[in-house]
Amino acid sequence: MELSFSHTNDEVDRLLDRLLAAAEGIQHTDLVRELLISALKIGQETDYIPDLKLINRTLREMRYTTRVFGPYRERKKVTIFGSARTKPEEEIYQTCVRFGRLLADKGWMAITGGGGGIMQAGNEGAGSENSFAVNIRLPFEQHANPVMKNNPRLVTYKYFFNRKVAFVKEADAVAVFPGGFGTLDEAMEVFTLVQTGKTSPKPLVLVDDADGFWEQFFDFVKEQLLIKGLISGEDFSIFTITKDEHEAAQVIENFYRIYHSVRFHDDLAIVRLNSQLSEQQVKTLEQEFPELILPGGRIVCCGPLECEDDQPDLATLPRISFPFNHFHYGLLIAFIHRINTF
Repeated sequence: MELSFSHTNDEVDRLLDRLLAAAEGIQHTDLVRELLISALKIGQETDYIPDLKLINRTLREMRYTTRVFGPYRERKKVTIFGSARTKPEEEIYQTCVRFGRLLADKGWMAITGGGGGIMQAGNEGAGSENSFAVNIRLPFEQHANPVMKNNPRLVTYKYFFNRKVAFVKEADAVAVFPGGFGTLDEAMEVFTLVQTGKTSPKPLVLVDDADGFWEQFFDFVKEQLLIKGLISGEDFSIFTITKDEHEAAQVIENFYRIYHSVRFHDDLAIVRLNSQLSEQQVKTLEQEFPELILPGGRIVCCGPLECEDDQPDLATLPRISFPFNHFHYGLLIAFIHRINTF
């Protein structure tokens, strides 16, 4: 029979209801039921074993990721990217150790790839008790560092794409230290996800070394991408470059000074805040960022909306909302920075 996500599967629906009840403790049963039907449909539609293995392993890895990170959902976290080849005696390694320590002192947790080099430095600075490691199985370089070995917050992945989801999904901020192809790949993915609105706005800090690794990248971006029209000027709001670990930590901390989070519902942007804005401050935002607002729209102060009922823990936060054009995500980051100046 052809299975449907609607309740039209007769005996299969009855069996699924019995299964869900027998398993006990199932939360959000409608969504879990769809997962089960998806698994059954995959079994019907796919006879190629490597595809089934990939889908199965992907779901198992994502389930375990959620299990590990779930208890720490209320703690803010920063993902730290950088080279596995950086040596402890290098200054940039020690910069990362100090950066991780600063974050931990502010109550943040660190997420690294769990290997050596900059990854180990980040875990070392934050301390094992304030760290996660999302490792990857490789034939070389990548073994769990001594700080995170046997840590319950160590997750080891087979697939890079699952690991990348964890890096971005679980992070409230991202710091990128100098590194090779892997580091650049991770950094560019975050750039892309923020620029296109496929992840929530978050601070992205490029922590530079004495040789100007990121300054040279910045020159390339200006001279090749901006001048040729491949990016917009507003995209420079997405990242900050600094050689100072104190400034890097302060940029991350300041991002959430007044801004809390954003929720999109169709064309509406709902910006949750840690403190209420005045009428004059709202008017200033309208005057300085008209490109963000759809024609005829206004920025208004509001309370929680019906579409946010699935996040009751945020119900007490003040809000502003406006019809958003879903194009200027770089400018949205600048908008958040401006809110934090009030």
